[in-house]
Amino acid sequence: MSDTPPDRLSLNPRSPHFEADTLRRGVGIRFKGRERTDVEEYSVSEGWIRVAAGKSRDRHGQPMTIKLSGEVEPYFQDAAATDEPDEAAERAE
Repeated sequence: MSDTPPDRLSLNPRSPHFEADTLRRGVGIRFKGRERTDVEEYSVSEGWIRVAAGKSRDRHGQPMTIKLSGEVEPYFQDAAATDEPDEAAERAE
């Protein structure tokens, strides 16, 4: 796996942009410089995220979403966890 998250990713398994392996690794989103934990889908190249619009649902039971435009910065959350053992090994030597 590469160290950069995909350009577009969705949490919805029905979406063609759903990638279970990438989601298991953990992807964080910075939107307009702030950490967001409620992102349903994002696109870096198009510059938008989709977030749930309250508790409302569509006719299929899926959450209603709104699209917000701005700078999107995805990152892998486990990157810090994989760096720590190497640093600890260096300190032990």
